Amino acid sequence: MNRRRSLLLSLLSLAVFLALWELLPALGLAKPLFTSSPSRIAVAFGELARGRLWYDLWVSGVAFFLGMSLAVIVGIPAGVLLGWDARVRALFGPYVSALYAVPRVALMPLLILWLGIGIYSKVAVVFLGAVFPILVNSMTGVRVLDETLVRCARSFGASDRQVLTTIALPSAVPFILAGVRLGVGRGLVGVVVGELIASQAGIGNMMSRAGATFQTDKVFVGVIILACFGWGVTALLEALERRFDSWRPQR
Repeated sequence: MNRRRSLLLSLLSLAVFLALWELLPALGLAKPLFTSSPSRIAVAFGELARGRLWYDLWVSGVAFFLGMSLAVIVGIPAGVLLGWDARVRALFGPYVSALYAVPRVALMPLLILWLGIGIYSKVAVVFLGAVFPILVNSMTGVRVLDETLVRCARSFGASDRQVLTTIALPSAVPFILAGVRLGVGRGLVGVVVGELIASQAGIGNMMSRAGATFQTDKVFVGVIILACFGWGVTALLEALERRFDSWRPQR
């Protein structure tokens, strides 16, 4: 019942929001040029769907999934290693902290210089945006161990490898999934920023072209597509995270 009630409240809130959004420009309380409306956005989506929208979605999707895949492949093992080995953390921890604090937009000129304006620079900025939340959360998950479990395993003669695989990694799973969830948002920001700055296709490029010609409806189409995609992926990861929440160490 609680789930159904929450779903009904969410749908009701969405319906009220869309109704107000549609009414305010129609009543002259907001300028359509800057706010658009759901009906105009639907018409703009239809126009774009008959054009190159699907190609733009493909370009952005490929860059995002390649960058996110690389971030997961690199971020999780690196984070586990940094969290498990104090010597590795002492060697590379300062670099991770420094790069994590650098805005990804500041690296775009270098990425364009090194990789050009093709897909590789977009993949790189998605990777750089997503890898650090995944890495830091993975490192934190490995470091936050239940000392009682570790002492118990040691008392039964468990090796470092056994402690890592049977205690550290399972307890880190919820943290890792939370890091991937944060990385999705950063990755979406990265792909849009990359396409806004240097690209000839993609959702970010479509939004840039529409904004330059004051086509607010088409800009909102891009915003809604990104929001819906981010919400869907985040919802899936949250459900997966709840599935493993019982593995989180209790204090």
